[in-house]
Amino acid sequence: MRDFAQKLYDLRKKHNISQAELGKMLGISNRAVSKWETGISVPSTENFVKLSEIFGVSMSYFFEEEKKEKETPCGMESLKELYKVGRGPSSSHTIGPERACDVVLERHPDADKFIITLYGSLAKTGKGHGTDTVVKKTLSPVLCEVNFSYTQMPHPNTMDIVVQKQGKDIAEYRVYSVGGGSIRFEGEKDDKKKLIYKETTFREIADYCREKKIKLWQYVEENEDKDFYKFMESIWQQMKNSIENGLEDEGVLPGELGVQKKAKYLYSIQHIDESAQTKENRVVCAYAFAVSEQNASGERIVTAPTCGASGVLPAVMYYYQKKNEYTDKEIIRALETAGLIGNLIKTNASISGAECGCQVEIGSACAMASAALSELFDLTIDKIEYAAEVAIEHHLGLTCDPIGGYVQIPCIERNAVAAMRAINSVNLASFLSDTRKISFDKVVKVMKETGHDMSCRYKETSEAGLAKLEL
Repeated sequence: MRDFAQKLYDLRKKHNISQAELGKMLGISNRAVSKWETGISVPSTENFVKLSEIFGVSMSYFFEEEKKEKETPCGMESLKELYKVGRGPSSSHTIGPERACDVVLERHPDADKFIITLYGSLAKTGKGHGTDTVVKKTLSPVLCEVNFSYTQMPHPNTMDIVVQKQGKDIAEYRVYSVGGGSIRFEGEKDDKKKLIYKETTFREIADYCREKKIKLWQYVEENEDKDFYKFMESIWQQMKNSIENGLEDEGVLPGELGVQKKAKYLYSIQHIDESAQTKENRVVCAYAFAVSEQNASGERIVTAPTCGASGVLPAVMYYYQKKNEYTDKEIIRALETAGLIGNLIKTNASISGAECGCQVEIGSACAMASAALSELFDLTIDKIEYAAEVAIEHHLGLTCDPIGGYVQIPCIERNAVAAMRAINSVNLASFLSDTRKISFDKVVKVMKETGHDMSCRYKETSEAGLAKLEL
């Protein structure tokens, strides 16, 4: 009865009726209404009749299977909505809920209590990700009650926020943490969403760039505002800070797994007859470990496109800046191209591991790093597309199964492996782009379909895969 739960919630919000008010109309408690809306229980036949009368709908309305219209993107948001600086360990589980609480707190500064209910993945891995801790800290010093509900909801990262004053509900919000730290308030998704890119597919963008004889990074700067370059400077600086801080850090990561921080050791250790290729692997991986361990420690990182995949892109860029002495300006242009790839994935598929698995986090990060490195090497648009496509194609079906809900195992190693795979994707694309058969747009579509077909047990719920292992 998941469709019924959502329909009841939507009807109640549309008519501006609180759970308590609806309960009074039906002669039941507001908690009973809450259970209907979370799918824990369903109304009796008598109450179904009353609900249809209250909301002016037919009885059959509640039982009809909802036909979801295929959404066609009409534009893309700024890259400022993709690259975000925040504290780890999870963009969807910490940055997103933190932003949602900030918005509600700003709207209701006179509230004296908040009741937060976390659903789906937010509930199942909320303790390991520290979601409840972040929520309470954000709303402090106002009293905050956090509840966990394991009921499956239409979106896996759903949270309800009830605002109270003097014991009465004064407002209710349902918020979705859609990945990368981005949030969407139920019924408000179009209110503040500013779309600045007209094109929404790689093919459209590539055609536009060829016609105007410009590069992908120039296309980005053409659409962004005058302060965008300064913003990107701050993003690159934070990426470098995360690597440098991570390389100096030692000890054990927070949580119950007892995972040792390895970035400093990996960077400093060197075999007496180490080859150039082995050194490259070791150093790139050390950079990826550095950022990922900062993220797992709750330190500040850049979502690229998410917290859990934040080590891939910085590792590749930092290594090649050191190796080939690229300027910050050249790196920033490469990051703009990477951001464009991430934006296309975010718009046409997802970057939320809870929605489509780790393929859309690590896979997307690998594609972004591949595109950025291709831009640094001054490859053609076709070769940039091929490199990004290869990176996604060979991450299809990757599960999101963090042990204990901590963004540590296997997340940190995956960042390092994906960073090396990004380099390999670029090398392959530089030779074989003329023979490719699959477009970037097609593989993004497949990634979305694969994610939706994947069992929810493998999508950031800690219910299957590696997450079942006992350490």
